[in-house]
Amino acid sequence: MVSYNKLSACCISHEFYKVATINPNKIAVIQACGGVKIAKEFQLFCSENGDGETREKFEEFVSSKTTSVNPPVYEGDECFTYSDVLSAVDSLSSRLRCILDGGDDPNLLKPSSVVNMHHTANNCSSKGQSILGSSDQGLEQYKQLHKTYCPRIVGIYMEPSVEYIVAVLSVLRCGEAFLPLDPSWPNERVQLVISSSKASLIVGYGSSVGGTCHQLDKLQWLIDKGSYPVFYMSMEDFIPKKSDLLLGWPCESERLRSFCYLMYTSGSTGKPKGVCGTEVGLLNRFLWMQESYPFQKEEILFFKASISFIDHLQEFLGAMLANCTLVIPPFNQLKDTIFCVVNLLQEYSISRLVAVPSLIRAFLPALQSIYYSTVQIPLKLLVLSGEVFDISLWKMLVKLLPQTSILNIYGSTEVSGDCTYFDCKWLPPMLEQDAPGSVPIGIPIGNCDVVLVGENSPYEGEICVSGSCVAAGYFCHPSIFPLDNVELHQEVADAENDKNEVNCYFRTGDFGRKLSNGNLVCIGRKDRSVKISGQRIALEEVESVLREHQEVVDAAVVSRCVQGDILLLEAYVLLKQKESNLEFFRSSIRCWIASKLPLIMVPTRFYFVESFPMSSSGKVDYKNLATLAASEAGSRIEIEETQDIDLINVIQKAFSDGLMVVDKISLDDNFFEMGGNSLSAAYVSYNLGINMKDLYTFPTPLKLQKAILHKKVSSSRELRADALVGVNSQVQEKSKLPSNKSWMPDLDSSISLSLTSDYPIKCLKTDSDLYIDPYDFNGRDMNNSTMTKVSCSYSRCNKVRHDARCEGYHCRSVLSWEVPRDKRGLMRERWMVYMESCVDASPLVVFKERSAYLFVGAHSHKFLCIDATSGLVLWEIKLEGRVESSAAVLHDFSQVVIGCYDGNIYFLNFSNGIPCWNFQTHGEVKSQPVVDKERHLVWCGSHDHNLYALDYENQCCVYKIRCGGSIFGAPALDEVHEKLYVASTSGRVTALFVRALPFYQIWVQELGVPIFGSLSINPSSGNVICCTVDGSVVSLGTEGSVIWKVSTAGPIFAGPCISRALTSQVLVCSRDGSVYSFDLENGDLFWKHDIGHPITSSAYVDEHLLLACIDSSLSQRNLLGMNLEETSSPLL
Repeated sequence: MVSYNKLSACCISHEFYKVATINPNKIAVIQACGGVKIAKEFQLFCSENGDGETREKFEEFVSSKTTSVNPPVYEGDECFTYSDVLSAVDSLSSRLRCILDGGDDPNLLKPSSVVNMHHTANNCSSKGQSILGSSDQGLEQYKQLHKTYCPRIVGIYMEPSVEYIVAVLSVLRCGEAFLPLDPSWPNERVQLVISSSKASLIVGYGSSVGGTCHQLDKLQWLIDKGSYPVFYMSMEDFIPKKSDLLLGWPCESERLRSFCYLMYTSGSTGKPKGVCGTEVGLLNRFLWMQESYPFQKEEILFFKASISFIDHLQEFLGAMLANCTLVIPPFNQLKDTIFCVVNLLQEYSISRLVAVPSLIRAFLPALQSIYYSTVQIPLKLLVLSGEVFDISLWKMLVKLLPQTSILNIYGSTEVSGDCTYFDCKWLPPMLEQDAPGSVPIGIPIGNCDVVLVGENSPYEGEICVSGSCVAAGYFCHPSIFPLDNVELHQEVADAENDKNEVNCYFRTGDFGRKLSNGNLVCIGRKDRSVKISGQRIALEEVESVLREHQEVVDAAVVSRCVQGDILLLEAYVLLKQKESNLEFFRSSIRCWIASKLPLIMVPTRFYFVESFPMSSSGKVDYKNLATLAASEAGSRIEIEETQDIDLINVIQKAFSDGLMVVDKISLDDNFFEMGGNSLSAAYVSYNLGINMKDLYTFPTPLKLQKAILHKKVSSSRELRADALVGVNSQVQEKSKLPSNKSWMPDLDSSISLSLTSDYPIKCLKTDSDLYIDPYDFNGRDMNNSTMTKVSCSYSRCNKVRHDARCEGYHCRSVLSWEVPRDKRGLMRERWMVYMESCVDASPLVVFKERSAYLFVGAHSHKFLCIDATSGLVLWEIKLEGRVESSAAVLHDFSQVVIGCYDGNIYFLNFSNGIPCWNFQTHGEVKSQPVVDKERHLVWCGSHDHNLYALDYENQCCVYKIRCGGSIFGAPALDEVHEKLYVASTSGRVTALFVRALPFYQIWVQELGVPIFGSLSINPSSGNVICCTVDGSVVSLGTEGSVIWKVSTAGPIFAGPCISRALTSQVLVCSRDGSVYSFDLENGDLFWKHDIGHPITSSAYVDEHLLLACIDSSLSQRNLLGMNLEETSSPLL
């Protein structure tokens, strides 16, 4: 049992204030834009000239760019003093406090929805909420009678920068918790984390930030999303301003926050999990380092880790709390070439560096170069963590950096990053007695206890940790759930007697062995989590995402160690059907998964198999799967067996796979300038059978080809056999259009729809008093009907379109049945088509040439044409994004128009689904297109706030207009008065006169409340009916004035329904679970019917059977019998 010492610091905010006020004019942060530029020029010099004279000239050039020596500052760098940072923290923390308390701010962009659900859900600090199941048994502050509160979550969406540091310190100062949101994550993952955390506010860069140090376009998509409150900032907003609002210190509050930061890691359940880290854990880690390896004030530290990696916190907190200078390279430029780090260490005299072993291994080619062998690297302390530290790597580092102390630190996000340490100066004598296998992880840091639990404990078992470092738990709004703990009984001796105490230890999942000298060695894991570049990855999460792909039946992911200690992920995939071009599909699926997971989690290799090896228990045998992969990877060919042209193709293909691009790689494309990093370099070198340092030396296909042929590479002369797959075959040219299963050779687009389907069709037995059968009550076969050959379409809100031969409202294209009005009926499923994912929009039903078709899309990216009578899938197409809108059909019924989440509006051939053309907007398209047959236009809105008019005959956009917010609902076209109305999430309704180009705006009505549903037009008066999310139904006159306004008891997310069968009524569905019928002319309530469950979709009225169809949020469908003669409540 370890006794815990009281920390000498009360809180991070106090400690930083003390340091900043002692030496306010000292440079705290250098944003090394100028240094990186010099480093890149140095690389160019070294690649072109290798003689000492050139190096001396370059060193003179570097000196000429120096503006300060202590600390080194170069032209183009941005410097900030401790006074600057403190002033910014003081100002920002006050503004954040004001915003979180409900105030406004000029830099605050509020969400488009009226109700800020995140703010409401997280407003727990005033409710005396205590954490549930806290595992932090070692914290004296949390063991006392004090209650804790659950802080609000503030997301910080930035790359490493001085603004990020200010944002973190400001959130801590105002008593809340920060959530790092890595801009390198795919947007989908960022949204998932924000949603899971219920973040109250997102903080990002403001547009006023200058220079080349930041990527400013990263925040715009979140602003355009309009779903979260966003505060944008830059250092210019705060220097030299000071706040008038004085905040109390967090450590002096009556109640302590249960955690101060939330970090999401990969989860074995298939979803990321949020770890609630404590301020005590961060402080304990800093104070231990300060005591064991003290910071000197003249030291210069380096901040280069991704903010999704727990180690980044100590990278900048160590410098800020120790009054050191911190160098931050521009993150977007640093990743272009990993060698820049080595140059920056030298240029800025960096004394401490935190890194993962795989990153250091990537540095070795630079450290081993002739230039650096003659130059003393100023590094005093190298801290390695996050991965197994191989002894062979330690031996190389000792030779290259003889004056540098090397630490191996072990930990995870759940233990504030680190809980044990090993000083490598202890290793030489240890190797004489033990054979640890890898560099040990050592002994616990201060105020932490580490034990081994298992059958062979205390000498071997699972590594379990307790103490100040352990996190508060896992976040699951609105509570904190305990970590995976184990309770241990330990004897504790006090002054009077021995007693037995029960203590909780966090089970890390790692297994260790205790050496004879008491140091621990990590020997692996029994679960399926791995660490790559220091970040934990649950292979189950990667598999879970792969299974979401529309062509994947199942997936299994394993890891492989290459180049010594670098792990790569390999995916084995079962496909629904065999792909004709696997190489193209392999690149496609890698790009697809890269849009959903961080790059570190994307498999570097994909194998397509027919089955998985199974264990006796019926589970996937991953060990056998990895063995099969190893044997396949061992298949190699001699380089001499390939011609020069084949070799260059092999290298180009390897580059393309490593960079996850399909486009052709040119002979002179630099792998690292195109985005390559140490991980992708490891994959390429492994696939080509060369040493990774050769790729850094010869980074273009042409240089690498010459080096291999002239035997300048330091590796074997073998290439992986599968590297040649698809090189000499003619690869299909990448199409800009999505794939379609009807795309067959020699396909005649005039041929009628194919009656083949790859989808299972479920036909269900029916037994109902009111069931519409393909045979009507008189035994008439619908398929053999003598209906006139006319075409009509029906979609949500009773939007109907007829072709020129149709009789309009008296159309007989749809059969009708006589149904007794006194009978109650039931609905039964006739057929079912599996859409693979959520269907978020109403289908489009089209009657054409005696046949009935149904067009519908899903989140699975698929858009289908289905025979409405049999359920047979006639054709399907895979678009580039989710489909969340209903489709429309052109006036001549030749094309179907559908919007997509990738921002495209697709025009598809009605007969076979082949894209005729597409128009790209700048945001997701959720709005149903509206066809204007008089002008041959399609009107459609987008999340980019624009309404577009597309000429479908000339295939171009002829008009667009900004509408103040994202457009979810379909516009309403008044063909009689030649007007068009559109609403947006800002609450703006815009009226346009569209008789002929140029169109112009007639009026704008700002309702102030978001409108998500489509608009409808009163056919008798021309007034437009709209529904807002606050539950209001508004009728606007043709001049924009409010004619009437009524309210329902709940929010409204769908549009109103106006049917010609109910000439005086408008039907509105509300989230309160009720359907309302209002008088179109004055808004009087005709009737109200309670379904009993929230309704988010529009009503649809069957104008022949006089039934209103209502879908509730619980996937229940209700039919209401309507009566034209009465206005009483309908019959369910």
